[in-house]
Amino acid sequence: MPKLLIVTDAWRPQINGVVRSIENLVRELGPLGIDVDILSPAEFRTVPLPGYSEIRLALATPWRVARRVAESRADFIHIATEGPLGLLARRAALKHGGFTTSYHTRFPEYVSARYPVPESWLYVFMRWFHNAGRGCLVATESLRDELASKGFHNLHIWSRGVDTELFRPDYPAPFDLPKPVFLHVGRMAVEKNVETFLAMDLPGSKLVVGGGPQLEDFKMRYPEVTFTGARSGTELAALYAMGDVFVFPSLTDTFGLVLLEALASGVPIAAYPVTGPRDILGQSGAGALDQDLRKAALACLDVPSEKARARAMDFSWEACARQFMDATYESYGVSRSS
Repeated sequence: MPKLLIVTDAWRPQINGVVRSIENLVRELGPLGIDVDILSPAEFRTVPLPGYSEIRLALATPWRVARRVAESRADFIHIATEGPLGLLARRAALKHGGFTTSYHTRFPEYVSARYPVPESWLYVFMRWFHNAGRGCLVATESLRDELASKGFHNLHIWSRGVDTELFRPDYPAPFDLPKPVFLHVGRMAVEKNVETFLAMDLPGSKLVVGGGPQLEDFKMRYPEVTFTGARSGTELAALYAMGDVFVFPSLTDTFGLVLLEALASGVPIAAYPVTGPRDILGQSGAGALDQDLRKAALACLDVPSEKARARAMDFSWEACARQFMDATYESYGVSRSS
């Protein structure tokens, strides 16, 4: 049975798209005959990321990570993040037949949103990190084109999926809000551009689900908005089902799992015409893309719930897992029978 080592700085109890993508990937790889080993901060002492305490950074040493990589005896090594573990694993994996990476997060844009560091400098680091691998997996065609134009090599598509049994339109509403309900789910952080949505003049109600460093500030400044904090499982799915329109103000996400979850819940998407929303909606008519986000949000009131749900059915985690392994085998230059 082929063995895959996944190295990730993002892991439980964090709730974000990277963690959920890896969790769903691991679940689907078992039935495909892949033995998966996870190297995460759970194995180390951690400290909170300054200014973002929900994220814990592993206090790892080069020799300990190198030993862990060697002891895994993995046929394939995949480094999911560019954090402390990812950097140390990159160094070790170069001595063990190489590795693949995935481009989950627009790290240069996120850092530049918080600190006065030019994006161009950070892209030098990102190219150094990812181009050393055998392949870099990206979620969409438009992201592949964008990264290729910035000098990234060996790019492969690894899309995402959604649990259409968990996320569906037929949950009873946990509480009442004036209609229409404009919904957002995600981290309350500066790079997510959530305040653009909060400040918009819209009819009905705004429902916001998620935690993050800006949550308490938003609660104080936007008392008319219903904030629930972070939710998961059926509680989260029921909140999705309350929405009439899902408003996605981010300009920097590489994909946006929340978009698929909203669509599966029968909620059309209002977003900017950028990487992620543009790829997910395609020509489906399951939402509206516009540089005027308020205009897109109002246009979505005329989109049937059934059209949103139908688009979500095009995405499955099993297909994503197969795509991941196809890209891995291709990157390593081996066949499935090897």
